[in-house]
Amino acid sequence: MIEVEDAAPPIRVVLVDDQELVRAGFRMVLDAQPDIEVVGEAGDGVKAVELLGGTRADVVLMDVRMPRMDGIEATRRVVARSGPKVIILTTFDLDEYAFAALKAGAGGFLLKDAGPAQLIEAIKAVHSGDAVVAPSTTKRLLDRFAVHLPDAEEKAGGALETLTEREGEVLRLVARGMSNAEIAGRLYVSEATVKTHMGRILMKLGLRDRVQAVVFAYETGLVKSGGRGHSA
Repeated sequence: MIEVEDAAPPIRVVLVDDQELVRAGFRMVLDAQPDIEVVGEAGDGVKAVELLGGTRADVVLMDVRMPRMDGIEATRRVVARSGPKVIILTTFDLDEYAFAALKAGAGGFLLKDAGPAQLIEAIKAVHSGDAVVAPSTTKRLLDRFAVHLPDAEEKAGGALETLTEREGEVLRLVARGMSNAEIAGRLYVSEATVKTHMGRILMKLGLRDRVQAVVFAYETGLVKSGGRGHSA
């Protein structure tokens, strides 16, 4: 008798946005996917935290600006109790809020005008453990408001000194918006080698993912707005 493997369970998603129409649009897209299931909705951060306390979810689509509790604080609370992964929804005029949310522990961000394919791809990527932030978008986002970041160059020394010259180079290229494939081409190495370097960078710096690595590079002055940075 041939055993048939059970299909993987659907990715459980919670929608958090104060606009019911936005939630309805996302639900319509996601409900059409056989491997994604919307398991709950909330219209503000307070309700989101309460809902996620009793609902099994894998990924949360979290708006930034909401009444009672914004998406930044809600994300911080969800991440603090090892809850589901969070994707922040943002628009370019809310860049600073998105950055704060990434620091709070979000796995990445999406623009609210993202197409259905991009939305689905982002949910699957974050669920699998990858960062959802597109490298080019990361660079545009951080370049736009890097001038608002504190000057943290003094605290960078110790952490950056733990990186090899090649690891520092990889980190700078990641922060400048390059994908693993582009970095591999630039450095004449394989993508697998780039991934290995990224793993070591995250471990040495105590960072969770690629998103935090980009934030770290900008905050510490390794890379500055306009692509200029320190040498390793």
